Amino acid sequence: MDLGLKNRVYVVTGATRGLGNAAARELVADGAKVVVTGRDEKRALAAAAELGPNAVGVAVDNADPEAPARLIAVARERFGGFDGILVSVGGPAPGFAADNTDEQWQAAFESVFLGAVRLARAAAAELEAGGVIGFVLSGSVHEPIPGLTISNGLRPGLAGFAKSLADELGPRGIRVVGLLPARIDTDRVRELDGMSADPEATRAANEFRIPMRRYGLPEEFGRTAAFLLSPAASYLTGIMVPVDGGMRHGF
Repeated sequence: MDLGLKNRVYVVTGATRGLGNAAARELVADGAKVVVTGRDEKRALAAAAELGPNAVGVAVDNADPEAPARLIAVARERFGGFDGILVSVGGPAPGFAADNTDEQWQAAFESVFLGAVRLARAAAAELEAGGVIGFVLSGSVHEPIPGLTISNGLRPGLAGFAKSLADELGPRGIRVVGLLPARIDTDRVRELDGMSADPEATRAANEFRIPMRRYGLPEEFGRTAAFLLSPAASYLTGIMVPVDGGMRHGF
């Protein structure tokens, strides 16, 4: 199936590695052009170089209030258009309610929540009918993940914002979607598993809870993201799509 991605232009934040990078990779593979971002300039440039001539890297922090306008301007100047954005950001500091500091909460709010809101608002002001705004969230939207209290607090709120935005932008023909990854085999997930006394046992226990009995591959997440951002998903909006191998059993 042709997803209709050829020559469409997207901004993908947090795309130097992990889920953002997997999404950018699949978008480019299907003919799209992408602006990939990360906090570190060398990594952003290297990620874009690896993706080829249809990618450009920009060093920004999602928490920077000037980031949205800058990224959209780069998309237009470099590739001549702007068709959508996928807001991905590295996970906030792990920890339990008694452990996380006010400073950690504030930093995570600025980056994970308010930064995403700013990016989405800026995109909404610039997009035309057929445009799309995507959020990389987490399975914690539905069920908290032990040891990730800050993420558990922020991701559900961002999902609620995304659904509100979908209602507001639907009449303009602009879609808003969310992706809810669970155990995708990224550096971040391996890092979280490694915090336990026995990482191999932790991974085995997590895999047992997944009906498919394995962690997802980054490219499996990336292909799902590429589809949801593509014109092929033109009647999907306001939805939160689990990418979890069946780990969530509820509707």
